[in-house]
Amino acid sequence: MRTVSRRLALWRADLSAGVCAAPEECVASLGESAVTVVLEHRERGLTSVRHEFPSVLRQDVEWQFDGITWPSDLRPGVHVTVTWSGKDQVVVRTVPLDEPVRVDGLDYFHEYDPKVVTREYDAGTSNRGKVLHAVRRQGRIFDDGSAALASSAVARLAGLGRGQRGAFLLDNALDQLIREGYLTRVTGSVDSSGYPSYPAMAGQKEAEMLFYAPLVEPVPVGDDRAEHWVNGFVRKLPPGAHASERQVTLHEESSADTLEPGYTYVKRHHRG
Repeated sequence: MRTVSRRLALWRADLSAGVCAAPEECVASLGESAVTVVLEHRERGLTSVRHEFPSVLRQDVEWQFDGITWPSDLRPGVHVTVTWSGKDQVVVRTVPLDEPVRVDGLDYFHEYDPKVVTREYDAGTSNRGKVLHAVRRQGRIFDDGSAALASSAVARLAGLGRGQRGAFLLDNALDQLIREGYLTRVTGSVDSSGYPSYPAMAGQKEAEMLFYAPLVEPVPVGDDRAEHWVNGFVRKLPPGAHASERQVTLHEESSADTLEPGYTYVKRHHRG
């Protein structure tokens, strides 16, 4: 029997339910018989641990192994490799990053899928969170985890209400997200169904968009707080975008260096 291996990203539902998707090739052989899931993992990317979980292969939309207690340092989007060698044992492995990173305030110690991280991020229920949720969940996501959504769709998808009050709440939320560096206004295009493209594609209708780019920063040694202050930093903008005059001025006030084209400055602010 040949070895079957599948690399996949864990979703929030997988972590909370204690399940892991199963390679299709092992389903027919294992059926619903008992199986042992062996988890080989490095806690916080450092200490090697091995856990064994009695499991059963069950079907819920897709086939998955149940009964797994995932370590607390795993976040939605983390990659695992599931390996089956034709026995009643399955090995699940995580791969530590060379250097842990903090993605929008959440620490990642293991390799991850940026697209899943963007989709699965819990932005909260504040007005700001609802707007960010709309862009990250309903927008088009690119391989690096960035996302674009037509500005005209944000009001409907964010659910902040209609009329002047809804517009006021939306503007305030957008101002905050742009100030924090989460979102940038760009010009892209949409096809006949409204599907967004950025940069704009020839032959499509031009559209103003909100562009999300994840903030990826090193995890400070000894600091695993999700809520923290972010010092002012220079962030690369999406292709064709330019820093506003205000951001250029703020950068000049904080640094003797010149702000290069294609970059913007995000001043010190609180995240979490």
